[in-house]
Amino acid sequence: MKNFLKYVLANIVAIMVVIALFFIFIAFMVVSSAIGDSSKSSVRKNSVLTLDFNTNIIDSPTEDQDGMFSLNQKQQSNVLIYDMLEAIKKAKTDDKIMGISIETDGIKAGITQLDDVRAALEDFKKSGKFVYAYGNVVSQGAYYLGSVADQYFLNPSGGIELRGMSTEVPFFKNFADKYGIGIQVIRHGKFKAAVEPYMRNEISPENREQLSTLLNDIWGQTSTKIYRSRKIDSAQFRIAVDSLYAIIPDLSLKNKLVDKLLQKTEYDNLIKSKLKLSEKDKLHKITFSKYIDSYHEDLTKKDNQVAVLYASGAIYNGDGYEDVHAEKFVRDIKKLAENDKVKAVVFRVNSPGGSANASDEILFELEQLKKKKPLIISFGDYAASGGYYVAMGADKIYSEPNTITGSIGVFGVFAHVKELAARNGIRADEVSTNANSNMVSVLNGMSPGTVNIMTKSVEETYKRFVYFVTKNRKKSFEQIDEIGGGRVWSGTRAKQIGLVDELGSLNDAIRFAAQKANLKDYNVATYPKKISAWEQIFKNMEGEDLSARLIKSKIGTQNYKVFQQLTDPKMQNGVMMEMPYQVKF
Repeated sequence: MKNFLKYVLANIVAIMVVIALFFIFIAFMVVSSAIGDSSKSSVRKNSVLTLDFNTNIIDSPTEDQDGMFSLNQKQQSNVLIYDMLEAIKKAKTDDKIMGISIETDGIKAGITQLDDVRAALEDFKKSGKFVYAYGNVVSQGAYYLGSVADQYFLNPSGGIELRGMSTEVPFFKNFADKYGIGIQVIRHGKFKAAVEPYMRNEISPENREQLSTLLNDIWGQTSTKIYRSRKIDSAQFRIAVDSLYAIIPDLSLKNKLVDKLLQKTEYDNLIKSKLKLSEKDKLHKITFSKYIDSYHEDLTKKDNQVAVLYASGAIYNGDGYEDVHAEKFVRDIKKLAENDKVKAVVFRVNSPGGSANASDEILFELEQLKKKKPLIISFGDYAASGGYYVAMGADKIYSEPNTITGSIGVFGVFAHVKELAARNGIRADEVSTNANSNMVSVLNGMSPGTVNIMTKSVEETYKRFVYFVTKNRKKSFEQIDEIGGGRVWSGTRAKQIGLVDELGSLNDAIRFAAQKANLKDYNVATYPKKISAWEQIFKNMEGEDLSARLIKSKIGTQNYKVFQQLTDPKMQNGVMMEMPYQVKF
């Protein structure tokens, strides 16, 4: 009995120690976060503002999360694109900043973000301060950004992945047929290619046309900026890209893609020489996150705000912080409508779409908001399908030239294993109270009545989509249907065909919103706010979220999205407004 009591007491003590350690850990995290938030970085004289490989440019505060599973990973500095552009503008007139150094091999940023940063660096150079770039094994996106520099330096054993743009469209129809997997597709729009891989064994002429136009639009604009910045003839540049010369450092130098081959230490010494420092002097580099921290203030408590509400990611029903969840965004929109300090709202859309129902909920609330204060839309990398649909409540729409825009179309996909089951001796009998009680069966597919009603649902949803577009864009149904049908366009073409009002950045949209609200003196506030470290810890303690983050950390973000499509009920909402493409530069 005595040994039993000792055993019980020992276990109780062990449990109490574990609980105590857990709360000490939480307290440490919260205190560390508070200290980090309250401290300010200082900028020394003769500093060089540096974009390094640890900098991750993000579009929305909802992308800035530090989960428990990221503690063992190398710390990344997430910087909002708006803050980065403001930092470059400030550095232009900051006497302590002597120049900017771009030192990233694989920039983590979307194509429209690269466009905006590049344009800001072009403006920065007008100050007479230098912009240099250095790379080792450089991605195409990083080179596109770095090519704006006064000089580009490459490691003698490095290389540049300069190869143009392409896409591969996988097809699964033969695979599904071979293994007896039935896929029933309902769509409207000959360009709605999200469902093509399940219907065909090769790319359709319509899909080839839209992808070719899209890729050539984006590459045409970006490649032109590269060869003009590098002062290379367009024909010579095309030969260099087609021949993959940039992979070989000596050929990069010979074809004027870089200015000199240097080791990193030699590059730092070159900057020291530019600043008239000796080799023994310390070179003061400051990252964008620390530079922003040196002057950044909380502006949300000040009057005359232009609020930027970020909608980044796929659109879902329900509630949630990451991506775009209808319940949360409806709450946020209502709060902005009722906030007297907010005089105008810029809705920043960076979404490929998702649930048709959730998109409709968000659009309705934005229309109510517009009745109270100016509502301006700014498009990021994506504003397609549901991402374009939610923009139809705006006073004015700004798109970046390379934004993937439009995709006005609707579809539904339902899979079943009737043939596969039959091959393996499995069948099912149905007992129902009504004709279509068993609407969708994994073993038998959709009932005939379900197919009919879902087809009608898709058609009605498409008509509703086009109706809102005609109202906002002031065009007829026939005009929108002709350029709709699920087709995606670059922002440049979207402006030409009337799907957007202006080509411009987030800053352009903010300035117009302030002008429309008759504001001369105003502050920019971002919504939703980044959740605190404390909130993130307890959010990660939820069972479903904890397991999801663990899986994501193991298989990677892109693979996790595929896993979600197969397992997450939020991504199986029947009628969808979603674009199937991701364009990476």
